[in-house]
Amino acid sequence: MNQRVAEECNGYGEKNHGFEEYIQQIEKIDQQVTEFEAVVSMLDKYVSLLENKLQSALLHDIKKLQYAFLNDMPT
Repeated sequence: MNQRVAEECNGYGEKNHGFEEYIQQIEKIDQQVTEFEAVVSMLDKYVSLLENKLQSALLHDIKKLQYAFLNDMPT
């Protein structure tokens, strides 16, 4: 009985060894996803900064146009 249990446990060890390659692949993919998320976060912050600069520039230009329009109107 103990012999049979030992043989079955031995078989599980061999089967688990086959999964080790998949586990390493999963860990590598997980690491790549973590790095990708960091890059996406950086890009998101950069895009937000650009949006704020563009909005500020547009508001500045709109104010200049309003000022020019109001000052060029005949009274």
